[in-house]
Amino acid sequence: MNKSTSVTEAVMSRRSIRAFSDKPVPLSVLQQVMETARWTPSGCNFQPWEGAILTGEPLKQLQAKMAVSPPQDPKEYSWSDPEVLPECLARLHQVGADMYAAMNIERGDKAARGDFMAQNTVSFGAPAVLLVYFPRVMGAPQWSDVGMWLQTIMLLLREQGLDSCPQEFLSIHAKLIKDFLGVSDESHIFFCGIAIGYRDEEDPVNGFDRKREPLESKVQFLGFE
Repeated sequence: MNKSTSVTEAVMSRRSIRAFSDKPVPLSVLQQVMETARWTPSGCNFQPWEGAILTGEPLKQLQAKMAVSPPQDPKEYSWSDPEVLPECLARLHQVGADMYAAMNIERGDKAARGDFMAQNTVSFGAPAVLLVYFPRVMGAPQWSDVGMWLQTIMLLLREQGLDSCPQEFLSIHAKLIKDFLGVSDESHIFFCGIAIGYRDEEDPVNGFDRKREPLESKVQFLGFE
């Protein structure tokens, strides 16, 4: 994938990639991205984010552990609460329908859908994965700061010709992941993974049409002539 030469190009070419090539990601590129991302804004300059990037054997070892482990109970946190809003549930159903249609997986084919969902555990074949966690004392404002950090990272990856997929799914193995990394479950919450690599240009799951709400339904402009 070509590098992005502007912020607009990075934003418009970024998408959640769910099929990666096996091309390795250079350490020097990741270090450059993460070094630049340090300058992400954060309230009170708290800089709440922490993380680890895995590749090679350590990543394989962690993924093997997750593959044979059930989801933890209780959950680390819930990402599905907005489903109570009809408009949010409709958007969820729409993107799911479009994604599975691109792969020619029928709605009733539970086995195929389950197999695809299981690909979350191996981050869709990405050669590198960023695992994100931060102190439990951090509240909603700091969660939003972590989100800004992650968006910055994903756009910087596009600048380098790399792709990504944010994975809240990995939080179902939060304690296992923290234990693997030597991070305290008592002091820290695990947020998500970010799959990192180069998209498989031929896989249809990376090319279905994404839908977004029109600007006027989300943003007001007041006081302008």
